Amino acid sequence: MNTLCIGLISVSDRASNGIYRDQGIPTLEAWLSRALITPFTTETRLVPDEQKLIEHAICELVDDYFCQLVLTTGGTGPTRRDVTPDATLAVADREMPGFGEQMRQISLQFVPTAILSRQVGVIRKQSLVLNLPGQPKSLKETLEGLRDTAGKIRVPGIFSAVPYCLQLLDGPYVETHCKIVESFRPKQI
Repeated sequence: MNTLCIGLISVSDRASNGIYRDQGIPTLEAWLSRALITPFTTETRLVPDEQKLIEHAICELVDDYFCQLVLTTGGTGPTRRDVTPDATLAVADREMPGFGEQMRQISLQFVPTAILSRQVGVIRKQSLVLNLPGQPKSLKETLEGLRDTAGKIRVPGIFSAVPYCLQLLDGPYVETHCKIVESFRPKQI
């Protein structure tokens, strides 16, 4: 069986320089531990907002460590230093625009400036690479989606589509805890 390997990249000038402690990777690791039933391993990288370094980290995780899923956090805004989407697109084979569209849809439920986010989803080789927001609260909302007061999903999170996407890319069959995020797979005919 193909073991799920997930690459986690936190993009931050200040965290990579030791000015403050990175929160992106620990937040993602904790969320994945709660959400996934499928056993997985992680490879992590903390890099500054430098396009070539981000490109290198993505390529290394996909090409050398064979991560089927790479999640980045940070560097997706409109400033000159926010180059994570540019780096991701530079090393991509194909775009998966629905992921970025859904991430912005979720964020728009909270702030009108969500339209300034440039998050993208791409495929490199047989791996899915997703740019996530930098804030821990936003990470959870983006991955899980938004629920109403009764606990019913109001706006689906992006992770509900990830297991099926990985399956379509010949990756491992990924199962999730449905109380956290329910995986969507088409019904078999």
